[in-house]
Amino acid sequence: MAKIYVEGKEYEAEAGENLLHAVLSQSIDLPYFCWHPAMGSVGACRQCAVIQYADEEDTRGRLMMACMTPVMDGLRISVEAAQAKDFRSSVIEWLMENHPHDCPVCEEGGECHLQDMTVMTGHSMRRFESKKRTWRNQNLGPFIGHEMNRCITCYRCVRFYGDYAGGTDLAALGSRSRVYFGRVEDGTLESEFSGNLVEVCPTGVFTDKPFSQHYSRKWDLQSAPSICPGCSVGCNTIASERYGVLKRLHNRYNSEVNSYFLCDRGRFGSHFVNSQKRIRHAATKAEDGTFEYGDLDKVVTQAASHLEGTIGIGSPRASVEANYALKKLVGAENFCAGFSDLDETLLKEIAEIRKTGGFHSPSIAQIEEADAILILGEDISNTAARIALSVRQAVRGVSFDMARSANIPEWQDAGVRGHAQHNQNPLFIAVNGTTRVDDIAVAKCNGSNDEIARAGFGIAAEIDGDYAVGDDSEFVKNVAQTLKKASKPLIISGTGAQNQAVIQAAANIAWALNSEARQASLLYVVGEANAMGSLLLGGSVTMSDALNRMESGSSAIVLENDLYRRADSKLVSAAIGGIKSLTCLDSLGHSTVEQADTVFPAATYAEQTGTFVNLEARAQRFYQVFQPTDDIRPSYEWISEIAKKADRADLNWQSIAELTDVCDQEALNGVKEASVDANYRVENQFKLPRQTHRYSGRTAMFADQSVHEPKTAEDRETPFSYSMEGENPGDQDGSTIPYVWTPGWNSNQSVFKFQEEVAGPLKGGDPGKLLTEVNPERPANASDIYSLVPETTNGNNGLVITPSYSVFGSDELSSSSWPIAERSPAPFARLNPADASKLGVTDGSGVFVSEQPDQKYEVIVDSNLAQGTVGLAVGFNGFNTIGTDTASLQVDLDYRARPTGEERILAKN
Repeated sequence: MAKIYVEGKEYEAEAGENLLHAVLSQSIDLPYFCWHPAMGSVGACRQCAVIQYADEEDTRGRLMMACMTPVMDGLRISVEAAQAKDFRSSVIEWLMENHPHDCPVCEEGGECHLQDMTVMTGHSMRRFESKKRTWRNQNLGPFIGHEMNRCITCYRCVRFYGDYAGGTDLAALGSRSRVYFGRVEDGTLESEFSGNLVEVCPTGVFTDKPFSQHYSRKWDLQSAPSICPGCSVGCNTIASERYGVLKRLHNRYNSEVNSYFLCDRGRFGSHFVNSQKRIRHAATKAEDGTFEYGDLDKVVTQAASHLEGTIGIGSPRASVEANYALKKLVGAENFCAGFSDLDETLLKEIAEIRKTGGFHSPSIAQIEEADAILILGEDISNTAARIALSVRQAVRGVSFDMARSANIPEWQDAGVRGHAQHNQNPLFIAVNGTTRVDDIAVAKCNGSNDEIARAGFGIAAEIDGDYAVGDDSEFVKNVAQTLKKASKPLIISGTGAQNQAVIQAAANIAWALNSEARQASLLYVVGEANAMGSLLLGGSVTMSDALNRMESGSSAIVLENDLYRRADSKLVSAAIGGIKSLTCLDSLGHSTVEQADTVFPAATYAEQTGTFVNLEARAQRFYQVFQPTDDIRPSYEWISEIAKKADRADLNWQSIAELTDVCDQEALNGVKEASVDANYRVENQFKLPRQTHRYSGRTAMFADQSVHEPKTAEDRETPFSYSMEGENPGDQDGSTIPYVWTPGWNSNQSVFKFQEEVAGPLKGGDPGKLLTEVNPERPANASDIYSLVPETTNGNNGLVITPSYSVFGSDELSSSSWPIAERSPAPFARLNPADASKLGVTDGSGVFVSEQPDQKYEVIVDSNLAQGTVGLAVGFNGFNTIGTDTASLQVDLDYRARPTGEERILAKN
């Protein structure tokens, strides 16, 4: 460690690290714009000027940019020196020459980094009297608003979008004082990480367009820490509400999971909470098939009257607590976890592999440390996009090694990238079809999922001859040799390929690699937000068994699950046709709910407190952002009401905390440690406020009901209050940060005040609790566990079906969010050019599966898709599980291509 002196006071910092990083890590206020902790320094804005002194006797010093200065032992600087302050104020004045004075109407107002830095530098008077430079704004799609007049040319946007996230359609265009940040022409930003521009931009150039449609100031939002329900990664978010409407989601920092960034599905996919499809009243079905509501006791009584032998079907998108409550109500012997049969088989295989051990199970952050990666069968950009962003950073790893050898500081972004040129850590992709990370792969294997599995087995055998022999192609040999040379190899696979052999092959590779010389890492993507939690809770009944018992006359309670997404539609319809009584608890209407006898409106994740377990078995708590209206309640409360009516006093949970404690004791040990309990207090006396200290309008919001300020709702289930009263100091438990703000820092840049050091863990610890640990020691019989190499499926009667995913549209909940719907493609079928030619179709043509002539698909010709296969869009046209191995396609001559999201927006405008 080096000793540095700031205003004569001694501090410790890491020698060689960025001076701005070191100063901010000591919670010293120093303005900046272009620097970002995840992207390093480029020295573009000149805002972080300090005075550096030669020694104690030096009183003059010299002006330095902190973001471009390395820490050295004995370094003496001043942030408060008059020369430094005057220079920083001058920089702000230059920027404000062209920046509009529109703070009262700017959407960034109140959480604007430029506002904060302007105040911090003391600039308050406008001396520039000429006309301001103006720009024409672009339509960038349904996610992002554009206001170029606010740009201060910090280059953060293009550095994140292009350099960090790999986007290619946003650029800095022009030169000198006429630099324009946008696309070559109007059009939707293509990257699935475009929403991060909202938080990366220090001004209001890029704004949250859906939020703009029902805008509220940051200080008027009621917020709580939450977890994204969009996939199994478990990104941490801050969910914000006003007027009973979920307004927006922002990133919540967790150094082990999502760090500073979210994918667009997560950021814009929660508007389903406000959907018109929401179920708002408990109801029973009348004889004429309509739903009757208004008598809660009647609905509960009817549901409770059929409990004997009732099947309980849980859900991987419902919380741990809700699933556990249903399992207790119906009994373990009658509980189905809610997966399709195939998904359950795949997930149990993954659970068994994790139990066996013999590899390292990485966090999302640790992915970035890998020096060689193989993606086997999983289209991560569409099934777990945040992982794809981490893979991009891992590929860059070699550039930092090269920089160290050349004595270039790792934080000097332009120097590191320029020195590395096109050198990168190797990434190999074995996925059937084109993926959005193909551009950084050194080699790709295109084959059917069975062929990919055989390639995986072959790689393991090339690494260690004791393993079952698969293919021995050049790709296989190249991957094996590269992984053997790596010190931190990583294998990524998952359930996306819907192929058990792919999962087994990934395990074989990890076991074959694991040795004293290297620690192999293996990560499985598992689908939905709580898939791992549902898997760990377990169920005695498979989906097929549940449907058979329903068809035979058993009653069923279905928890937040559309059965038509879990099994063949004919089987589900037959089961519901023979059922005695069907009870559904859900937040949105769907095909299963429409056929229920009793329906209970379930709270969404934003309207309740609960726990999700992510793909690495990390339990994470999400907290209620606002109280639901009408009959809406958390599912576990409805289950408790049904139990009470059936005289099941043992299931009368008084709070979510009580239910979580019981679940921790009886089912998932450690789940209650995902966060603190309801008695947690800051400094042992203060609750945590959901509302900021500037929250306004508490009377005005409800003036149509009463002119008196309503009594503040009391929250006895969490450590939060529904008011501005309380403390949010920054060093509380890391899972209880409802929003980030500190004096002088109103924007999201204030997060550094909550961290132990910039980009380090939170002062109160990063959220989450790992429920299971993987033993890294390789089992002695590892090579014998999976010794049967699969044969390749032959599509004699048609094309072999492979699941194909879209980050926008394949997920059930987010697809009901209107911004995501705007970006969702038409239902599609990917075809190899040779197969498309045989059918006589091209891009944009229409086809349908012979057995389902009413389900139309738009053709995408994909040269990376294996010949003889067809990639059908998961989540579209009712295609969610593979009921058959092959499909016979026919051309739809009357098909008209659905307008793209961009075309729909332009037409609307």
